[in-house]
Amino acid sequence: METSRGIVVEKQDIAVVAIDGPSGTGKGTIARQMAEYLGWHLLDSGALYRLTVVAAQDSAVALDDESALASLAAGLEVRFASATDGNEQIFLGQTDVTDDVRNEETGKNASKIAAMPAVRTALMELQRSFREVPGLVADGRDMGNVVFPDAPVKIFLTASPEERAQRRHKQLKDKGINVSLPVLSADIAERDRRDTERAVAPLRPASDAEILDTTSLSIDEVVERVKKIVARALSDR
Repeated sequence: METSRGIVVEKQDIAVVAIDGPSGTGKGTIARQMAEYLGWHLLDSGALYRLTVVAAQDSAVALDDESALASLAAGLEVRFASATDGNEQIFLGQTDVTDDVRNEETGKNASKIAAMPAVRTALMELQRSFREVPGLVADGRDMGNVVFPDAPVKIFLTASPEERAQRRHKQLKDKGINVSLPVLSADIAERDRRDTERAVAPLRPASDAEILDTTSLSIDEVVERVKKIVARALSDR
C-alpha cells in the first residue's frame, strides 16, 4: 500500500494509464509526455527486457540461459529519468546505459528473451512496483491485458509497418547510425511475428483498450488525442 498526505492508498486504487503497441508506434514518446503532463511516474516496460540483455552481456550470461536471465531480471536496479534536453535517460544501478539499451541489436535480443516465461515472471513484480501515488503511465506490449488488467485507461497504438520502419530509420539516422531501410523493415516484421505469436502474453490489445492508429498523425496530434482519452476515462472513475 502507498500513502498520500497521510492517507493509506491501496495499490489497486492508484490510477494507471496503460499504453501498448508494437515498436515504432510512438508509445514511448507519448508515455513520457503524458507522464510529464500528469505529473505521474513512468514505466518503460520494454526497457526492462532490454536492460536484462545489457545486464546479461555485462555479466557474461548467455542469452539462451532462461534461468540465469530470470535471476538477473529479478534483481535489476533501474531508474528512468529525463536529461536536460528532455530526452530519456535509463540507469542500471548508477550507470547511464541509455545508448546500450536503445541500440538495434539489444532490441532484437530483448524481443527474444521476452518470449521466455521465467523472464516475464521475474519482471512482473518489478513492473508492478512502479505503481505508486499519484499515478503511473506504463508503456509496453502487455500493460493493459497482463501487467495492469485493472488499469482505468488502456490505449493501444498502431501504425502501418511501412510508417513504423520509416520512423525508426529517421530516428537512427538522426543519431548518426546508418542502417538499411529494407533490413530495418524486415527486422520489425520479424519482431512483430515473435511478439504476436509467443505463447506467453502475446502482443494484442486488451478487450477494453481504445485503439488509436498513429500512421498519419504527428506526435503532438497523438498526445492531444491521448489526453482526451485519459481525461474522459478518469472523469468516469
